[in-house]
Amino acid sequence: MILYNVTTNIHQTIHDQWMQWMQEKHIKDVLATGKFTSARMVKVLIEEEMGGTTYSIQYTTDSKETLQKYYEEDAPRLREEGLRLFGDKMLAFRTELELISDH
Repeated sequence: MILYNVTTNIHQTIHDQWMQWMQEKHIKDVLATGKFTSARMVKVLIEEEMGGTTYSIQYTTDSKETLQKYYEEDAPRLREEGLRLFGDKMLAFRTELELISDH
């Protein structure tokens, strides 16, 4: 199992708009690609020097190959929407994680 983790710092001036967009549209759009089986959104509790609020969204997929298909077929369109709506008021970075075990 692969976790595709997107960590995003949100400027306070767009926080509420971004949160609504994430919960009502973006996460659903990512899941609608059919390449992920679930998504989890969590708040990062460590305060950043740059300010803002940081969240992590973790999407679960079956393989690195499926994630690669997402990058090729869906990611550019979905990322562009966020950039168009929020520009430099959000800063995101992505991490790929492989699940080793659950306890």
